[in-house]
Amino acid sequence: MMKLSDAGEAFIKGREKLRLKAYKPTPDDKWTIGWGHTGPEVVEGLEWTEQQAELAFWRDVTPAELGVTRSTDVPLAQNEFDALVAFTFNVGVEAEAHSTLCRMVNTRNQAGIAAEWVKWDHQNGKVLPGLLDRRKAELAMFQAASPA
Repeated sequence: MMKLSDAGEAFIKGREKLRLKAYKPTPDDKWTIGWGHTGPEVVEGLEWTEQQAELAFWRDVTPAELGVTRSTDVPLAQNEFDALVAFTFNVGVEAEAHSTLCRMVNTRNQAGIAAEWVKWDHQNGKVLPGLLDRRKAELAMFQAASPA
């Protein structure tokens, strides 16, 4: 099974930013801590150490890696896998697995991949510019030419 590369890890962490005190990324969001970790234990006022954040990061990445592996029927280059894991880390395994984006990846429909990827820029019906920037960066990673 493929694993998230160092570049993929750096990408996710660069987007999530380490925060050791629970916060809401937007007013309509869930409480979040560490490297973008959410869950029922994350409540207002929660504080973590860097070690707790790192452990949670890998507990959150592993299902995203497995989800991408299960949902894709085509071989992926490392940059494609990393981009899909970053996307899945953010939107969730079920959302990725049942998305039109996933179907486009499995048919290698490059135009469809590009069109679908950037549609995931909404929260509660509103476009979030930061989310659109993230999607464009994930797509650029996916489309990057693999080293020969």
